[in-house]
Amino acid sequence: MPTYLIIGGSSGIGRALVDQLLTREDAEVHVWAREQRDLPGTVRFTPIDVTDEASDLKSAVPEEVHGLAYCPGSIDLRPFRSLKPAAFREAFELNVVGAVRCLQATERVLKKGGSASVVLFSTVAVQRGMPFHASIAAAKGAIEGLTRSLAAEYAPAVRVNAIAPSLTDTPLAEKLLSSDEKREASAKRHPLNRVAPASEVAAMAAFLLSDQAASITGQVIGVDGGLGSI
Repeated sequence: MPTYLIIGGSSGIGRALVDQLLTREDAEVHVWAREQRDLPGTVRFTPIDVTDEASDLKSAVPEEVHGLAYCPGSIDLRPFRSLKPAAFREAFELNVVGAVRCLQATERVLKKGGSASVVLFSTVAVQRGMPFHASIAAAKGAIEGLTRSLAAEYAPAVRVNAIAPSLTDTPLAEKLLSSDEKREASAKRHPLNRVAPASEVAAMAAFLLSDQAASITGQVIGVDGGLGSI
């Protein structure tokens, strides 16, 4: 029976991933998040703030973990001159340090099975220089480095990959997509002329967590409407 741990699985891409994993036969899905929201009753939910140093993550780790996805993220789009050092620290704490704490807490159980998978999240703004993205691009750039480093260190027992989406239709991005005009302008920035729904990004994460991706590790995969390469 595959057991998945989705951090930040109560909203956005994380929630879409939970829904997709629950369709797998005999799958057991655990979610760590600050709020439960409307998660299905079959999900094993633990209220955890991964940025809180007082949180005892190890005590909440399931006995087995075959797949882990770290989904928390942030959007703080401001000119570089207005970003104080605290903004960079906050982005790094949520996006990088939180992931590090979760991975260190689960390392033993991930390696125990011999064929586990980890999925982290970057952003297209690392690959493609974009104005007003300095704090998030800096933090997610660290995630890409962490992905490749752990892929090497954890092989062959654990695969580690990252997904680099563009703007995705999630509650986190609702202010950027709050009108038809904003949504159309955002879509037109992408070669495919669309903003991806959370389910499409989650589908890539679900694939990377599956045995179908058994030969894929150390990769940063763009799900970005072509923005990162065209």
